[in-house]
Amino acid sequence: MSGNSVRVAVDQELCIGGGICEMLEPEVFELDDDVVISSVISDGLLPRNRAEAVVDRCPGQAIAIVEENLDKEL
Repeated sequence: MSGNSVRVAVDQELCIGGGICEMLEPEVFELDDDVVISSVISDGLLPRNRAEAVVDRCPGQAIAIVEENLDKEL
């Protein structure tokens, strides 16, 4: 669905390394075993409903939806 994708980002200062994001969306998030902090490993795009689920389940409240217009090419 066009216009339904959003970009997600991880605030590494808030990340507590719970790994829920990687469990829910392994194509988008990866938990670094050395520093126990998650990061976005792809373009960070998810359907809005899946992005909201990851944001809601993050125990450190470290994941956010980056609001931007993804339909426009610069």
